[in-house]
Amino acid sequence: MYSEPELIENLKRKDEKAFRYLVETHQRQVYNTVLALVQNAEEAEDVAQEVFVEVYETIDRFRGEAALRTWLYRIATSNALKVIQKRKAKKRFAFFTSLFGSDNQVNYHPPDFHHPGVALEDREQMQLLFGAIGRLPDKQKVAFTLHYLDGLSYQEIADVQQLTVSAVESLIHRARQNLKKKLSGSL
Repeated sequence: MYSEPELIENLKRKDEKAFRYLVETHQRQVYNTVLALVQNAEEAEDVAQEVFVEVYETIDRFRGEAALRTWLYRIATSNALKVIQKRKAKKRFAFFTSLFGSDNQVNYHPPDFHHPGVALEDREQMQLLFGAIGRLPDKQKVAFTLHYLDGLSYQEIADVQQLTVSAVESLIHRARQNLKKKLSGSL
């Protein structure tokens, strides 16, 4: 077990045991956060791996202005949002291609994934909820996910998203309002 300063120092020295400790300690949280955002298990695994590779490669740039955990969440949410943006770009490209006579079709599929924290009997309702979360604006989606699924405080979310606490409060409030609108009649 390492203290945070020891862990950071060992990571900067590219110590394999420290890196293994970091991964073992945070991989579940990182994966679950990314899964809640990208809503695809394979993509979530890829992104989670990329997060730890990025940490390994860029730990020298970590300035310690926030906790290491906060930095991990920042990288995880940023990388998850990049995957979502790429997916949206592919859908837009497919849509525009279909307008010009290609065989490509844009098909919307509701999220079909199994989040580890969801019991079997609740899967249908949770799919509706995660689908609605997936349609929130990116900043709302991240704030809502970090608060309600990962249990981060408003201050921790503010640190991750590099916002003020009041901005986070506003994002979460708007996310709840948007979810109520999207889910009214669905659940």
